[in-house]
Amino acid sequence: MQGNYSVQVERFAERHFIKSFERKHKSHWDVTLRAIIAELEHIDMLLLTDRAEIICDVDGIKIVKTKFRVFGTRESAKTSGNRCIVAWHQEKQFVALLLVYSKTDLSGHNETAEWQRIIRDNYPQYRDLFT
Repeated sequence: MQGNYSVQVERFAERHFIKSFERKHKSHWDVTLRAIIAELEHIDMLLLTDRAEIICDVDGIKIVKTKFRVFGTRESAKTSGNRCIVAWHQEKQFVALLLVYSKTDLSGHNETAEWQRIIRDNYPQYRDLFT
């Protein structure tokens, strides 16, 4: 079943890595963020592609990792290393954009462990979703 979901860019996401994307890509970032939001509004369709995967599904909340490319660059979504982590509240028709990052933004050797730590440390409501 496909739906039209509302998308909220969380403050933590805005204040952290999104700022570096804005500085680095200037006017291209606005177009990119609008495209990310448009895709997330139809997250069920995005999950049919190879650019998104469900990481966990607990108590009606799905944590989804997506790949994206910055508008105006030649990199593909897959090779760019750019990722979004979102919480999909399917029954509430809502997607929370929790984290937008490039692989080089994360300091640890294990990308998944690092972004999960960031989510646990900054989003108490999602802290217990990762085992």
